[in-house]
Amino acid sequence: MNNHAETAFSRLVGIMNDLREKCPWDKKQTIQSLRQLTIEETYELADAISDEDWKGIKEELGDLLLHIVFYAKIGHEQNQFTLDEMIHGICDKLVARHPHIYGDVKVNDEEDVKRNWEKLKLKEGKKSVLGGVPRSLPSMVKAMRLQEKAKQVGFEWENKEQVWLKVEEEMGELRQAVTQAGQEPANTLHQDAVEDELGDVFFSLINYARFLQVDADNALERTNKKFIHRFTSMEEQALASGKDLHAMTLEEMDAIWNNIKQQHRANL
Repeated sequence: MNNHAETAFSRLVGIMNDLREKCPWDKKQTIQSLRQLTIEETYELADAISDEDWKGIKEELGDLLLHIVFYAKIGHEQNQFTLDEMIHGICDKLVARHPHIYGDVKVNDEEDVKRNWEKLKLKEGKKSVLGGVPRSLPSMVKAMRLQEKAKQVGFEWENKEQVWLKVEEEMGELRQAVTQAGQEPANTLHQDAVEDELGDVFFSLINYARFLQVDADNALERTNKKFIHRFTSMEEQALASGKDLHAMTLEEMDAIWNNIKQQHRANL
């Protein structure tokens, strides 16, 4: 950290101290009350990253840094830890988990680094390779992390063709579950079977995305944004022509939708 960064960080810490002492709202906050706000800030950062909005990324990183300093301030007040201890803690962890930089361990590539990282975590007392995946992660991101963790101990397909065969297998099992549910009286067991098989399809598709080196969560978010853009454009075009979507047939809406798709592709 250069002198400018140190000065800026010290300024933030000083402001946090002032706010905690003098501002009624800041004085009232606890780690529990800040939790949801921190999650919201993290998602705002994720949105900025998805949009490659560097101005937004800078702003959201600042908001997250404020939260980190805030938690450290409360931790100090509760006699749990100081800001210095927190920072030294992550520094010590980074040094310990990078023996190829700060020790004599040799690595060939990033995959060696990841495998060593997981081995070191187990030596530190972690009971499972999967233990470091937060329970509250969104399901798709959690699936990605679980698969990446399992990969570090060799629990991994050899190529994307094998993964696609697994996708097809899971889709077949889903079709079977749906067919069975449709042939017999509806009950919870049938619905659970359909849900289980659909989850397996999602999980295998996320695995396939990894083999394509595609971020599945980001890919879905791009589709969400594309859908929002096309749907709102459809609403605007319908309104401009004096029509209401509620009064239009699916065929009429589909015609506008396809026209919007063609315009979008022409602009690529």
